[in-house]
Amino acid sequence: MDKFEDNLKSKGYKKVKLKISKTNHLIIKAKINGIRGNFILDTGASSSCVDFNDIDHFKLTAEDSPTKAAGAGAVGMDTQHSANNLLQLGRWKTDDFSLVIFDLSHVNLALEQYKAKRVHGIIGADILIKGKSVIDYDGEYFYLTD
Repeated sequence: MDKFEDNLKSKGYKKVKLKISKTNHLIIKAKINGIRGNFILDTGASSSCVDFNDIDHFKLTAEDSPTKAAGAGAVGMDTQHSANNLLQLGRWKTDDFSLVIFDLSHVNLALEQYKAKRVHGIIGADILIKGKSVIDYDGEYFYLTD
């Protein structure tokens, strides 16, 4: 271990592997409600989200939301909301996890065009802030603490 990692671990940070995809997205594996999925780690996304098609996959309780979503290439999309979920990233966990649910087909279509794997959703700044995240791009890890 290097001094950087030692310092973070001494402060209670947990190490999570990330992969830089061929599209230069940061890809992570996460569990929502105990079920695995592939996610983009997106520092520019204000909220974490899951695709409409994955509501049943992650056993989410979805409620309609008046909020409209906007993202790269899409604006004014209908959303739903799911509260009180369990999120696990490596050994880091939170049991008070809320998600925005909306159509991520435009994201997955773009990934497909580059022959990259489909994602179930996006982990956004809400979790990065909550976990006081530190991203090590060179080592392809990120760190979270309570």
